[in-house]
Amino acid sequence: MLHSTSSEHFADRSVVEGLIFKMMDTIQQQDPPQHEYLFAQLKEPPRSQPQLDAKVVCTEVHGSGECLDTSVISSMELNGGRDFLAVGDRGGKITVYREEYVNKRSKFIEYLVFQSHDPEFDYLKSLEIEEKINQIKWVPRSYHDRFLLSANDKTVKLWRVGEMASRSVENLNDVNNPNHLALPRVKFGTSRPVACFRRAYANAHAYHINSISVNTDQETFLTSDDLRINLWNLERNKESFLAVDMKPENMEDLTEVITSSVFHPTQCNVFAYSSSKGITRMCDMRVSAVCDNKNSKVFQDIPANRGYFSEVISSICSLQFSNSGRYLATRDFMMVKIWDLTMERTPVQIIPVHEHLHCKLGDLYENDSIFDKFSVSWSDRDDYISTGSYDGLVCLAQRNSTRSSIYAISRDVSKNQVLKPKTVVSGPAEKRHSVSVEALDLDRKVGLTQWGSDNLLLAAANSSMYVLTVK
Repeated sequence: MLHSTSSEHFADRSVVEGLIFKMMDTIQQQDPPQHEYLFAQLKEPPRSQPQLDAKVVCTEVHGSGECLDTSVISSMELNGGRDFLAVGDRGGKITVYREEYVNKRSKFIEYLVFQSHDPEFDYLKSLEIEEKINQIKWVPRSYHDRFLLSANDKTVKLWRVGEMASRSVENLNDVNNPNHLALPRVKFGTSRPVACFRRAYANAHAYHINSISVNTDQETFLTSDDLRINLWNLERNKESFLAVDMKPENMEDLTEVITSSVFHPTQCNVFAYSSSKGITRMCDMRVSAVCDNKNSKVFQDIPANRGYFSEVISSICSLQFSNSGRYLATRDFMMVKIWDLTMERTPVQIIPVHEHLHCKLGDLYENDSIFDKFSVSWSDRDDYISTGSYDGLVCLAQRNSTRSSIYAISRDVSKNQVLKPKTVVSGPAEKRHSVSVEALDLDRKVGLTQWGSDNLLLAAANSSMYVLTVK
């Protein structure tokens, strides 16, 4: 039997946050082993991987103006038809782009801009609720209009995105001539795009919502926070059902939190979620309504050598099923791991992303950059995997291959500019296409990447969105 959580109030959010930071402070209070820092400084740079035989061209740049905190892109999502792109920012605004073909070339044109969330204040808990868009998901289209879900820290909203024709009434009667009666007529004008609010799904999460995922049955979707995952019906916003509960009876026993969740692309009864311990669990709702460790398939790669920051950098920040549904990609701070769903003991492929940052983990911990999140995305045919990095770097890797390359999106990149593969080195950048790890701009982070149709790759860095073509 499913358990309703519509009116349930969880423990104070500060308790969980305090325990999370308590675990981090435990590491900080310990004296770091000096030999480990010495080893990090003397460690040889990682051997370069064979580069991709691919040509990457920047075809479009959107929103490359002044970078304000409210204009930083926090979420983006393509619809199922790959012709509409929704981009959310920290100011609660959503910009919808429509793909059009100009001179036989695909181009994203701004279609609609609307305010999805506004800042709120919880008077019961004295807590400010930010308007930042944490995630956007399109609902599979079953009729003419399009629907999307947008979530901030506490509330998920359903929006209808479509067109509405302007209307005016003409042929009105003249009040000065009562003998002349005419039938008024409604005249329809040109259509304009609009976003209409449908319903809100609220009061089910005591902690920050970190992800939402729409099911392939087109009726239900998941929302997850630090400790629980809820299952919703799109037509019913008054109640939700508990799918995963990681809240211990004693909050002092809390050792891990949920970081992300996603539905399987073809099986509506299967979903997966990741945790801060580097563990991914795949659950089947046919086995149990409330999924726990006993009813889950666990994917975990235990490192042979555990270092000073192993617990922090092993936290999974993003996971994504392949389009075929056979593989699962997980991204932690250092690398991307590809898992075969039939082999949970070890990943079938490991893609290094931040190997060059091993010597700077101490500095990254001091400025909190070690807690940054990066998304992972599959191409349409599952032959490429993409993720982001610092200083406008985008990492592309081939499936079933050791080939991977890093491409740099510079601030002054121009349209139709070919991007050259870069190599990040620990010392000074002596070669033309090399970047020194000391010169990396940690504030210019490519946190979001997503593949479109025809090998189009979308990448978001701060308040700018780049459209790349991989040939």
